[in-house]
Amino acid sequence: MVVGTAATSNALGESSMDKCVPEAKVTNDTGLEGSKDKAGSRTTSAAMAPEWLKATMSGDATSIHDMASQDPNVLLITTAAGNTCLHISCAQGHEEFCKAVVALNPSVLAAVNADNETPLITAAKRGGRASLSIASLLLKLCQCHQLSKAITQKDKKGCNALHHAIRSGDSKLALELIKAEPALSRVSNNDEESPLFIAAVRNLTDVVGKLLEISDAAHGGSGKQNALHAAVRNGNPDIAKRIMEVHPWMAREEIGDDKPAATPTWRAVNDGKIDVVTVLLKYDPSLGYLMNREGSSLLCTAGRNGHVAVARELLKHCPDTPYCSETGWTCLHAAAYSDRIEFVRFVLGSEQLRHLVNIQDKYGRTALHLAAEKLNSRIISALLLHQGIDVTLLNNDGQTATSVLTEALASRKDDDIDHIWSVDAKNIHWPGRSA
Repeated sequence: MVVGTAATSNALGESSMDKCVPEAKVTNDTGLEGSKDKAGSRTTSAAMAPEWLKATMSGDATSIHDMASQDPNVLLITTAAGNTCLHISCAQGHEEFCKAVVALNPSVLAAVNADNETPLITAAKRGGRASLSIASLLLKLCQCHQLSKAITQKDKKGCNALHHAIRSGDSKLALELIKAEPALSRVSNNDEESPLFIAAVRNLTDVVGKLLEISDAAHGGSGKQNALHAAVRNGNPDIAKRIMEVHPWMAREEIGDDKPAATPTWRAVNDGKIDVVTVLLKYDPSLGYLMNREGSSLLCTAGRNGHVAVARELLKHCPDTPYCSETGWTCLHAAAYSDRIEFVRFVLGSEQLRHLVNIQDKYGRTALHLAAEKLNSRIISALLLHQGIDVTLLNNDGQTATSVLTEALASRKDDDIDHIWSVDAKNIHWPGRSA
């Protein structure tokens, strides 16, 4: 493998242009006290000389060669933050300088700074075309010098180079890292984020696909989420499809005990991600029958949020999907209470759901009772126009919807209410109905 320049030679006197050599044993001839870092390379605690730092910042490969050819170990001198010249040149985007440094002393690839970052991690984390190109170069050099630990190193936040490459949005580097060290895919950082989860967050479909080929790749994310939660949040049906093909069980995985059944399926329905809902139900129609810990159905969730298209999709795949909660609260109740007029009209016009118009919850309330309580004239009108409406039904307090509306009107003194409802001392005049 060709690295460095023709004039560059390593500590053994061999040209690194000709071949990669295993990491040479590093001796400290600088008079500086060295310490061995976690990756196994030797660094020094002394500050860089001004001329050394200047050459590093400017990417002056000639100067670095002149200074280091007499003693390759000066390449391992660090700043107060623990950065070697390779760390700094990675951040500055000096690719030729990086080649020259590694050619002089390959062990610098394994050096870690105060944040436990190798130069590879620093480059991947930095992002940008130049730094990511250097990260790709450093990966190849680590492989060439058999420095596997330098590739799999984790920083103080538990992130490895793959986490950072994906976070930077570089699919090419991420795929190179996965191919070089599949073990990188099995690591979650301190926030419980796996590379697969971050790839789903970043909408990197090709990276998600490659990670899914690794059977034991980690899949979790922050807040006890999984990669499918991320796909749902982004409304990405392509990534959702790939995940469902390999791990359909993720659609049922809940976030945690503090949130009621926050599965990816529930999240997709709640957020109205119709394209993702379609994918989930296509691969597993039984998802349409899920109930959350509070005993509420997906159809009720759709009703509360007014997601008509989602409700249609649920009924398409699951004609008998649960339409009410364990308390008798139907999707029509949910829509009426949440002022979702379009969903109310959808229910009333649906052969599968129109019978819900007179269903009472555990408190004896129909959707009309709720609409009357909220003084929603549009929903009340829509319900009253339904052929099968029964306005005589009583709630558990012995009230008809008329009585509920009377009380609601009495508590409201808004001038704009008067022109909507005609009220006398005893009756509410329902349009076309009598109570």
